[in-house]
Amino acid sequence: MHELLADYPVVIRCEVRWGEMDAFQHVNNTVYFRYFENVRMAYLLEIGFSEPQEHGGTGPILAFTSCRFRFPLTFPDVALVGCRTTEIRPDRFFMDMIILSEKHDRLAAQGQAEMVAFNYDQGKKASLPAPVVSRIKQIEKQVPAERY
Repeated sequence: MHELLADYPVVIRCEVRWGEMDAFQHVNNTVYFRYFENVRMAYLLEIGFSEPQEHGGTGPILAFTSCRFRFPLTFPDVALVGCRTTEIRPDRFFMDMIILSEKHDRLAAQGQAEMVAFNYDQGKKASLPAPVVSRIKQIEKQVPAERY
């Protein structure tokens, strides 16, 4: 399974909790989005783009997200969640995310996100700060080490 995560510079572990399952005895679809949110935040911390005050009021805002469900997660399990940037534009970047079941050694979900630079002080879209673009390019070139 680890080869599926090789191209993802940020990977986190999420314990699947019993309370995340629904009446159909699998993890509810909304929880997959929570896992994606957790890995996006880990990625934003890694690139230094989680606090708008660090970039003159400019920070990220989620413009779009999606999920393709592949395999139902159940308790107990560990979800390995990876995130990478696939495209950078002047005012936004696009992410791919995956969720893997550690217990079943298989892909559980694939997702996408579009992150737009937004100036929270001015209430409008902004350009991506140059240090953020530089850091994205830097971590996307790194060969990730065993980290989960």
